[in-house]
Amino acid sequence: MKDKRVENRKDFSYYMQLTDATTKTLVGHLADISTGGFKLDSDAPIPAEKEYRFHLALTADVASKPFMIFRAQSKWCHADPIDPFVYNTGFHLIEMHPEDREIFNRVLELYGTKKRRGGTAPLSRGHW
Repeated sequence: MKDKRVENRKDFSYYMQLTDATTKTLVGHLADISTGGFKLDSDAPIPAEKEYRFHLALTADVASKPFMIFRAQSKWCHADPIDPFVYNTGFHLIEMHPEDREIFNRVLELYGTKKRRGGTAPLSRGHW
């Protein structure tokens, strides 16, 4: 499969869980992150093109509020190449409040570690 993303991704070095904001159920945890999306590791496969309203708990080093809510859509899913009991799913960000874009960038900068392909530029206000 050809990689269509424009932004470079960063491995994610901090365990942050994403829950479904509507059902309050755990969906998975962040595995890598970019300005336009992220990879989520989960215990169950997630169908492509599924839209979520995610709830992300925040820490005091990235925001003064306890959580943020945003929308993202799954683009692909496959079994992890190392752990067959984990599924990797790529998500594209659909909607995020402008204040939360800044928080997302801080999360990216604080907890994202560069992959060998290069760095990631901060999210611009006009990105969405």
